[in-house]
Amino acid sequence: MSAPQITLYFDIGSPFSHIAFHVLKNSPVFSKCEIQYIPASMKDIFQLCQNAPPLAVKNKSPWLNRERLYWARRFDVPMSHSIPKGFPASTVHLQTALALVAQQAPEKLVPIAEKLYETFWANGDTTIITPEMFSPVFENELGGDVAKAILTESTEPKGKSLFDENTQKAFASGAFGLPWFECTNAEGEKEEHWGIDHLGRVADFLRLDTTVDPSFKVLL
Repeated sequence: MSAPQITLYFDIGSPFSHIAFHVLKNSPVFSKCEIQYIPASMKDIFQLCQNAPPLAVKNKSPWLNRERLYWARRFDVPMSHSIPKGFPASTVHLQTALALVAQQAPEKLVPIAEKLYETFWANGDTTIITPEMFSPVFENELGGDVAKAILTESTEPKGKSLFDENTQKAFASGAFGLPWFECTNAEGEKEEHWGIDHLGRVADFLRLDTTVDPSFKVLL
């Protein structure tokens, strides 16, 4: 039997993607899983599904903010108590650059995304999505020449096409929001899940031991 596999579609601009990213990377529940992280556009998924953005739904914003803080606290994820100034903001350029990193230097995607998430959601600094702020993060991890090539390509049609393909893949698998999990268990069976509050379902489908992480008790 093969190891359980998870593909996480994420967007730096999504607090719940931030929590999912952190839990998959750090919780012992997922330590034996093969995990692939794919940058996608939450905004475009909403449009493809004709789904109204959450903040456009009356009464939903306060509820989402409460959930953001609850799940971050539950899973011990660093999270700014106040909503970051400037949120929501377009992450297309940044996410396109991350899609290119995933393609050309996949071993660097997680450390780069981790730093970006920390700045945006833990520190509450949304300026990290601007090229002048995220470029140094890329350069520190990739080196100047590689980072420069990726950042240049992220403004060109080829880079944008790659990012669009990621989003279309998420949509084709059933995504209507992020985080979106594509899961394959040890027997090769496949199942998809949405949302941080469905991590218990993810673990159950993949037959993972949730007793190693007390945070999962609320999901059972």
